[in-house]
Amino acid sequence: MLDIKLITENPEKVKERLAKKGCVVDFTEILKIDADRKKLMAEIEGLKAERNRVSAEIPKLKKEGKPVDEIFAKMREIGDRISQGDAQINEYQQKVTDFIACLPNLPDEDLLSGEKENNQVVKVYGEKPEFSFKAQNHVDLCTKLGIIDYERGVKLAGNGHWLYRGDGARLEWALLNYFISTHLADGYEMILPPHMLNYNCGFGAGQFPKFADEVYWLDGEDDRKKGRFMLPTAETALVNMYAGEIVDEAKLPMKFFAYTPCYRKEAGTYRAEERGMIRGHQFNKIEMVQYAHPDKSREAFDELVNKACALMEGLGLHFRLSKLAAGDCSASMARTYDIEVWIPSMGIYKEVSSVSNANDYQARRNGTRYRDSKTGKPAFLHTLNGSGLATSRVFPALVEQYQNADGSITVPEVLRPFMGGQTVIKSL
Repeated sequence: MLDIKLITENPEKVKERLAKKGCVVDFTEILKIDADRKKLMAEIEGLKAERNRVSAEIPKLKKEGKPVDEIFAKMREIGDRISQGDAQINEYQQKVTDFIACLPNLPDEDLLSGEKENNQVVKVYGEKPEFSFKAQNHVDLCTKLGIIDYERGVKLAGNGHWLYRGDGARLEWALLNYFISTHLADGYEMILPPHMLNYNCGFGAGQFPKFADEVYWLDGEDDRKKGRFMLPTAETALVNMYAGEIVDEAKLPMKFFAYTPCYRKEAGTYRAEERGMIRGHQFNKIEMVQYAHPDKSREAFDELVNKACALMEGLGLHFRLSKLAAGDCSASMARTYDIEVWIPSMGIYKEVSSVSNANDYQARRNGTRYRDSKTGKPAFLHTLNGSGLATSRVFPALVEQYQNADGSITVPEVLRPFMGGQTVIKSL
């Protein structure tokens, strides 16, 4: 959530930065409402001060035998005016909150305007694999090897679902264990959060109210603020762990990662580039989150980017790192770098990790603060997140990039300890 003070002090600058995300906004009405709110607050504070002053004099007047009935009547009038004013202030405040709650985060100053067409490739890792044989796509390879059962996944749950079988299930689990062991070695705390979250989590992460229709709701369709939904990413849970709390500044940065399946209404289409596991309603992901001091926010971002890239390098996959243009960043994020893996059969790169910095946007929404040692006052911290990693695209990229002429798949060295030393996956 944006700071209303930032909008009131420099509305044109905020409009310019939001426009980089394609968000056109008119602040005229909300600025008037906020100005009315401030004016009324000053009036009500004056009345409260008057009430306190007179209330302190009443015992003295009574002791002196002076009449106080008229004073009591006046105090009742002031009390009624204060009650009405407080209610009006709350109404004004709710209008301001509802307005800014729907605004996206401000993109960082260095981001280009526009959408995907203005994304910038920062670095390319490794070389595109070349094959001395006719390479197969991951759907055919996985089907022939019996490691992914697409047909029975659809039978059980419909389009956008699949089954891992045998060595496929073991390979998926090996990927997750490789990611987990790396994060543990780097000092991140492992979290296994609930998969069912309340509305406040979606709001605090910046996904609600705008994207409330993109998740699976379990109940509360009539009043979603009382309902629960299946998490679309562990980020939604992790950034809300300390909602409404003031954390110890000395503990920053706080570093977490979580394993969860992720549940998304939006899935793939019937286009060739989205066949198989590229996009689905449920997929596995390890998510990294940091709570950072604002002064160390950029440092935390770089760490998360380097961690995601290191995981990919460890797998020996060809991929690239891209800096997203403002309009391609999600609504809650000020900056995002995507790690994109090469899918040979498609001839394109697909995102396997997005590393993002929300700055104080999410912390303002859910009230996560630290006590500043310099001022002694609570201040909003920064939240950052990054996939570390999502497997639904790493898996097909691995299958395709590590395929052999006989249709088998070489197991990357870093995964072999988690597969009992197995070096190759082949037909039985």
